[in-house]
Amino acid sequence: MKTSFKTHLFCSFFLLSSVSFQAQKTSTDTEKDKVLISVLNYMLTQGHFVQKTINDDFSALVFHSFIDNLDPSKRYFTQEDIQEFSQYKYQIDDQIKDLQLDFYNLVYQRFLERISLAKTYYGPILSQPFNYKKKEEISVDYTKTAYAKNENELIDYWRKQLKFQVLGNLQDLENAQKDSLQTKEKTPVRSFVALEAAARAAALERMDNLYMRINELEHTDWYSTFLNSIVENFGPHSTYMSPQIKSKFDQDMSGKLEGIGARLQKRGMYTHIINLVPGGPSWKQGELEPEDIILKVAQGDEEPIDIVGMRLEDAINFIKGKKDTEVQLTVKKKIDGSIKVISIIRDVVELEETFVKSSVVEKNGEKFGVINLPRFYIDFKDSNRRDSAKDMKQEIERLKNDNVQGLLIDLRNNGGGSLKTAIEIAGLFIDKGPVVQVKYRDDTPVVKSDTDAGIQWNGPLVILVNELSASASEIFAAAMQDYSRAVIMGGNQTYGKGTVQNVIPMNRFYGNYPKELGFLKMTIQKFYRINGGSTQIEGVYSDIAMPSRYSYLKYGERNLEGALPWDKVPEATYTKVNAYQNFDEVVYQSKARILNDPKYQLINDYAKWLKKNQEEMAYSLHYKTFQEKNKTQETESKKYSTLFDYKSELSFTSPGYEQTLFKTDTILENKRIVWHKRLNKDMYVDEALHVLSQLKLKRTTGAVLQD
Repeated sequence: MKTSFKTHLFCSFFLLSSVSFQAQKTSTDTEKDKVLISVLNYMLTQGHFVQKTINDDFSALVFHSFIDNLDPSKRYFTQEDIQEFSQYKYQIDDQIKDLQLDFYNLVYQRFLERISLAKTYYGPILSQPFNYKKKEEISVDYTKTAYAKNENELIDYWRKQLKFQVLGNLQDLENAQKDSLQTKEKTPVRSFVALEAAARAAALERMDNLYMRINELEHTDWYSTFLNSIVENFGPHSTYMSPQIKSKFDQDMSGKLEGIGARLQKRGMYTHIINLVPGGPSWKQGELEPEDIILKVAQGDEEPIDIVGMRLEDAINFIKGKKDTEVQLTVKKKIDGSIKVISIIRDVVELEETFVKSSVVEKNGEKFGVINLPRFYIDFKDSNRRDSAKDMKQEIERLKNDNVQGLLIDLRNNGGGSLKTAIEIAGLFIDKGPVVQVKYRDDTPVVKSDTDAGIQWNGPLVILVNELSASASEIFAAAMQDYSRAVIMGGNQTYGKGTVQNVIPMNRFYGNYPKELGFLKMTIQKFYRINGGSTQIEGVYSDIAMPSRYSYLKYGERNLEGALPWDKVPEATYTKVNAYQNFDEVVYQSKARILNDPKYQLINDYAKWLKKNQEEMAYSLHYKTFQEKNKTQETESKKYSTLFDYKSELSFTSPGYEQTLFKTDTILENKRIVWHKRLNKDMYVDEALHVLSQLKLKRTTGAVLQD
C-alpha cells in the first residue's frame, strides 16, 4: 500500500473511534451497521485505486444498485415504491457520511413486506393451468423492463415469469417421456394434462423451496447486499465479505477437499461456478464450465433439492460429500442457457493437480514439451514451500533431460495469482530486464524486473491462451509478446483484468471494536505492460487468433459494468529479443491454415449461433410457438453435435521422471492418462504444436541474442 494511505490507516484508529452512537435509540446491530458504513467509506475513499467523490452522482448509482440487487426481476417493487424511495436518491451520499440508514431501512422493510406477500402471488397462480393458447411473450432483459404500475400489474409480471418457468418444465417432461418411450417397454404414457400439472407442481415446489431459503436469510445478509451496492460502484472486483463469506473464501487453503472440485460464488439468488480445480471430478467429467449456474442438487437417485436462493454455505454442504458418492447437479449452462443434469462422482480434490505438469509429444521427428500452468500459485507464509516459479523451472529442466526442442505453455483458463511468480517465470525465458509496470493511484509506475541473470529456456516458445486467461497470465504473456520471445495464440484476446486486489480486515480500522466487521477486497493497483499499455480491458491480443465458442460471447473485463478503463503509461526501457528467423512466416501460415480449415469455420459458425441465442431476450408464452422454437433450436444444435469430436495423430507421454513415479503412484498415472487423452482431442494444442515445430531460432545454441 502506498505510504500516504499507510499513514492514514494508522490515524484512522483514532479518527474513527471518535464516532459516537446514541445507544438508547439504536440496537446493537444498528450500531454495528453504522460502524461498517463508516469504516467502508474511509477505506474506499482513502485506499481504492479509483478515486470517487461520494456525491449526488454516486448517490444515484448506489440507489439503483441496491434496488436492482434486491429486485433484479422486477417482481417486488412497483413504480409507486420507486417514487417513494426516490426521496433519498440524491441523499445517500450524505447519509453515508452522517451514518444514517434511512434509505436502507425504507427499502429493506418494503422488500421484507413484499417477500412475505410472495406466496399469496405464486400459490394461486400455480394452482390452475395457464392459458397456453394466448399469444403473449416475456422479455427476460429486466434492465429494460419498467416496474409495475400497481399491484395488479405486478401480479401479472409474476404470472408471466411463472408461466415461462412452467413451459420450460413441461418441455423437459415431454422430452423425457419421448426418450423413455424409445428406450423402455410398457412405459405409461401421460397425457398433456398430467404433464402440465406435473410441470406446475415442480414450479410450485421450486418456489416454496426458494422462499423457504429466503426466509432463512438474516439482516446481515441483506445489509451485505447494501454494502456491496456501495462497494461495486468503485469497481467490479471490489467486494465486501462478511466473516462467514471470508471463511469460505479461505477454504482453498486447506490442502485437500472432498467434493466435486469446483469453486462457487453466490450472485443474487444464484450459485455460480467460478472455476474448476484442474484434475478434480468436475474437470475430469468435462461438462461443468465456469459461469454455469447450479439450480438443483440431488444425492444419487434421490429427489433434487432446489438451491436457488439458498445460502452459499448451505448449497456447498449439499454439493460436497464423501469420496465415490454421486451428486447430480441441475445446471443452467452459461454457453447457451440450456438446462442440463450433470452427474459427478465426488473425489478427494488434491491441490497437487493445480500445480505445473508437463507432457512430451513427438512431431515431425522431434520432441516437444507441453506445460500446463493452471494458476500462478505461491505460499506467502512459507517461502520454502513450492510455488509456480520454482516448479516451472524444475519442469523445464526435466523436459530438457528428455531432449525436447520446443515448449508449449498452456495458460487457458488460468485466472492468475501471484505477481511475484509471474515475473520470475518470465525471467526463465529472457535475460535480465523489465517484465511489468505496477501503479498505485496518484503514483508514478514502478517497473518490476527479472533480476536473475541467465535464461532457463532459450528454445522455441509458444503460449496458448483463451478469453479466460487473466491477470498474472496476461502479465506473463504480454511480456513474452513485447520481447518477441514467444508466439501467443488462442482466443482473439485474453480476459483483460489489469487490476490488483487486496483482502483487508475491516476491524483494523476501528480499534478495539468487539465484533467482527468482515473484510474488504479492494482494488489497490493497476498493471501495465513494459510497452506502456495496460492489460486492463484490452488484455493481450493473440498473434494467431483461433475461433472458439467464446469468440462472440460477452466474456471478459470489457463486459463488466464499472470496469476501469484502458490507459497507457510511458514505455519501460527494454530491448526486444527478436529470437526467430521466421516469426512472420509461421504466423501467416498458421492463420491461413485456420482460415481454410472446415472445422475452425464450423466453430466460428457455432460461436455466432451461441451469440445469437445469448442475445435473444424475448420468448413466446404461446405453447405451440414455444414448442416450435425449441424444436428449431434443437435441430440447429445438431449441426454442431460432432464439432469437438476431434482426434489428432499425436501421442502424448509423461516425462521420464513421472514414468518412474508411476511404478508406485497409480493415481498419478491415471490422472495423466486422462489428461493425455484430452490433449489428443484438443485441436488448439495440435495447431499450437504445428506452429512450435516450424519456429526457427536465429541461433540454436547459447543464449538467445538481443538485437
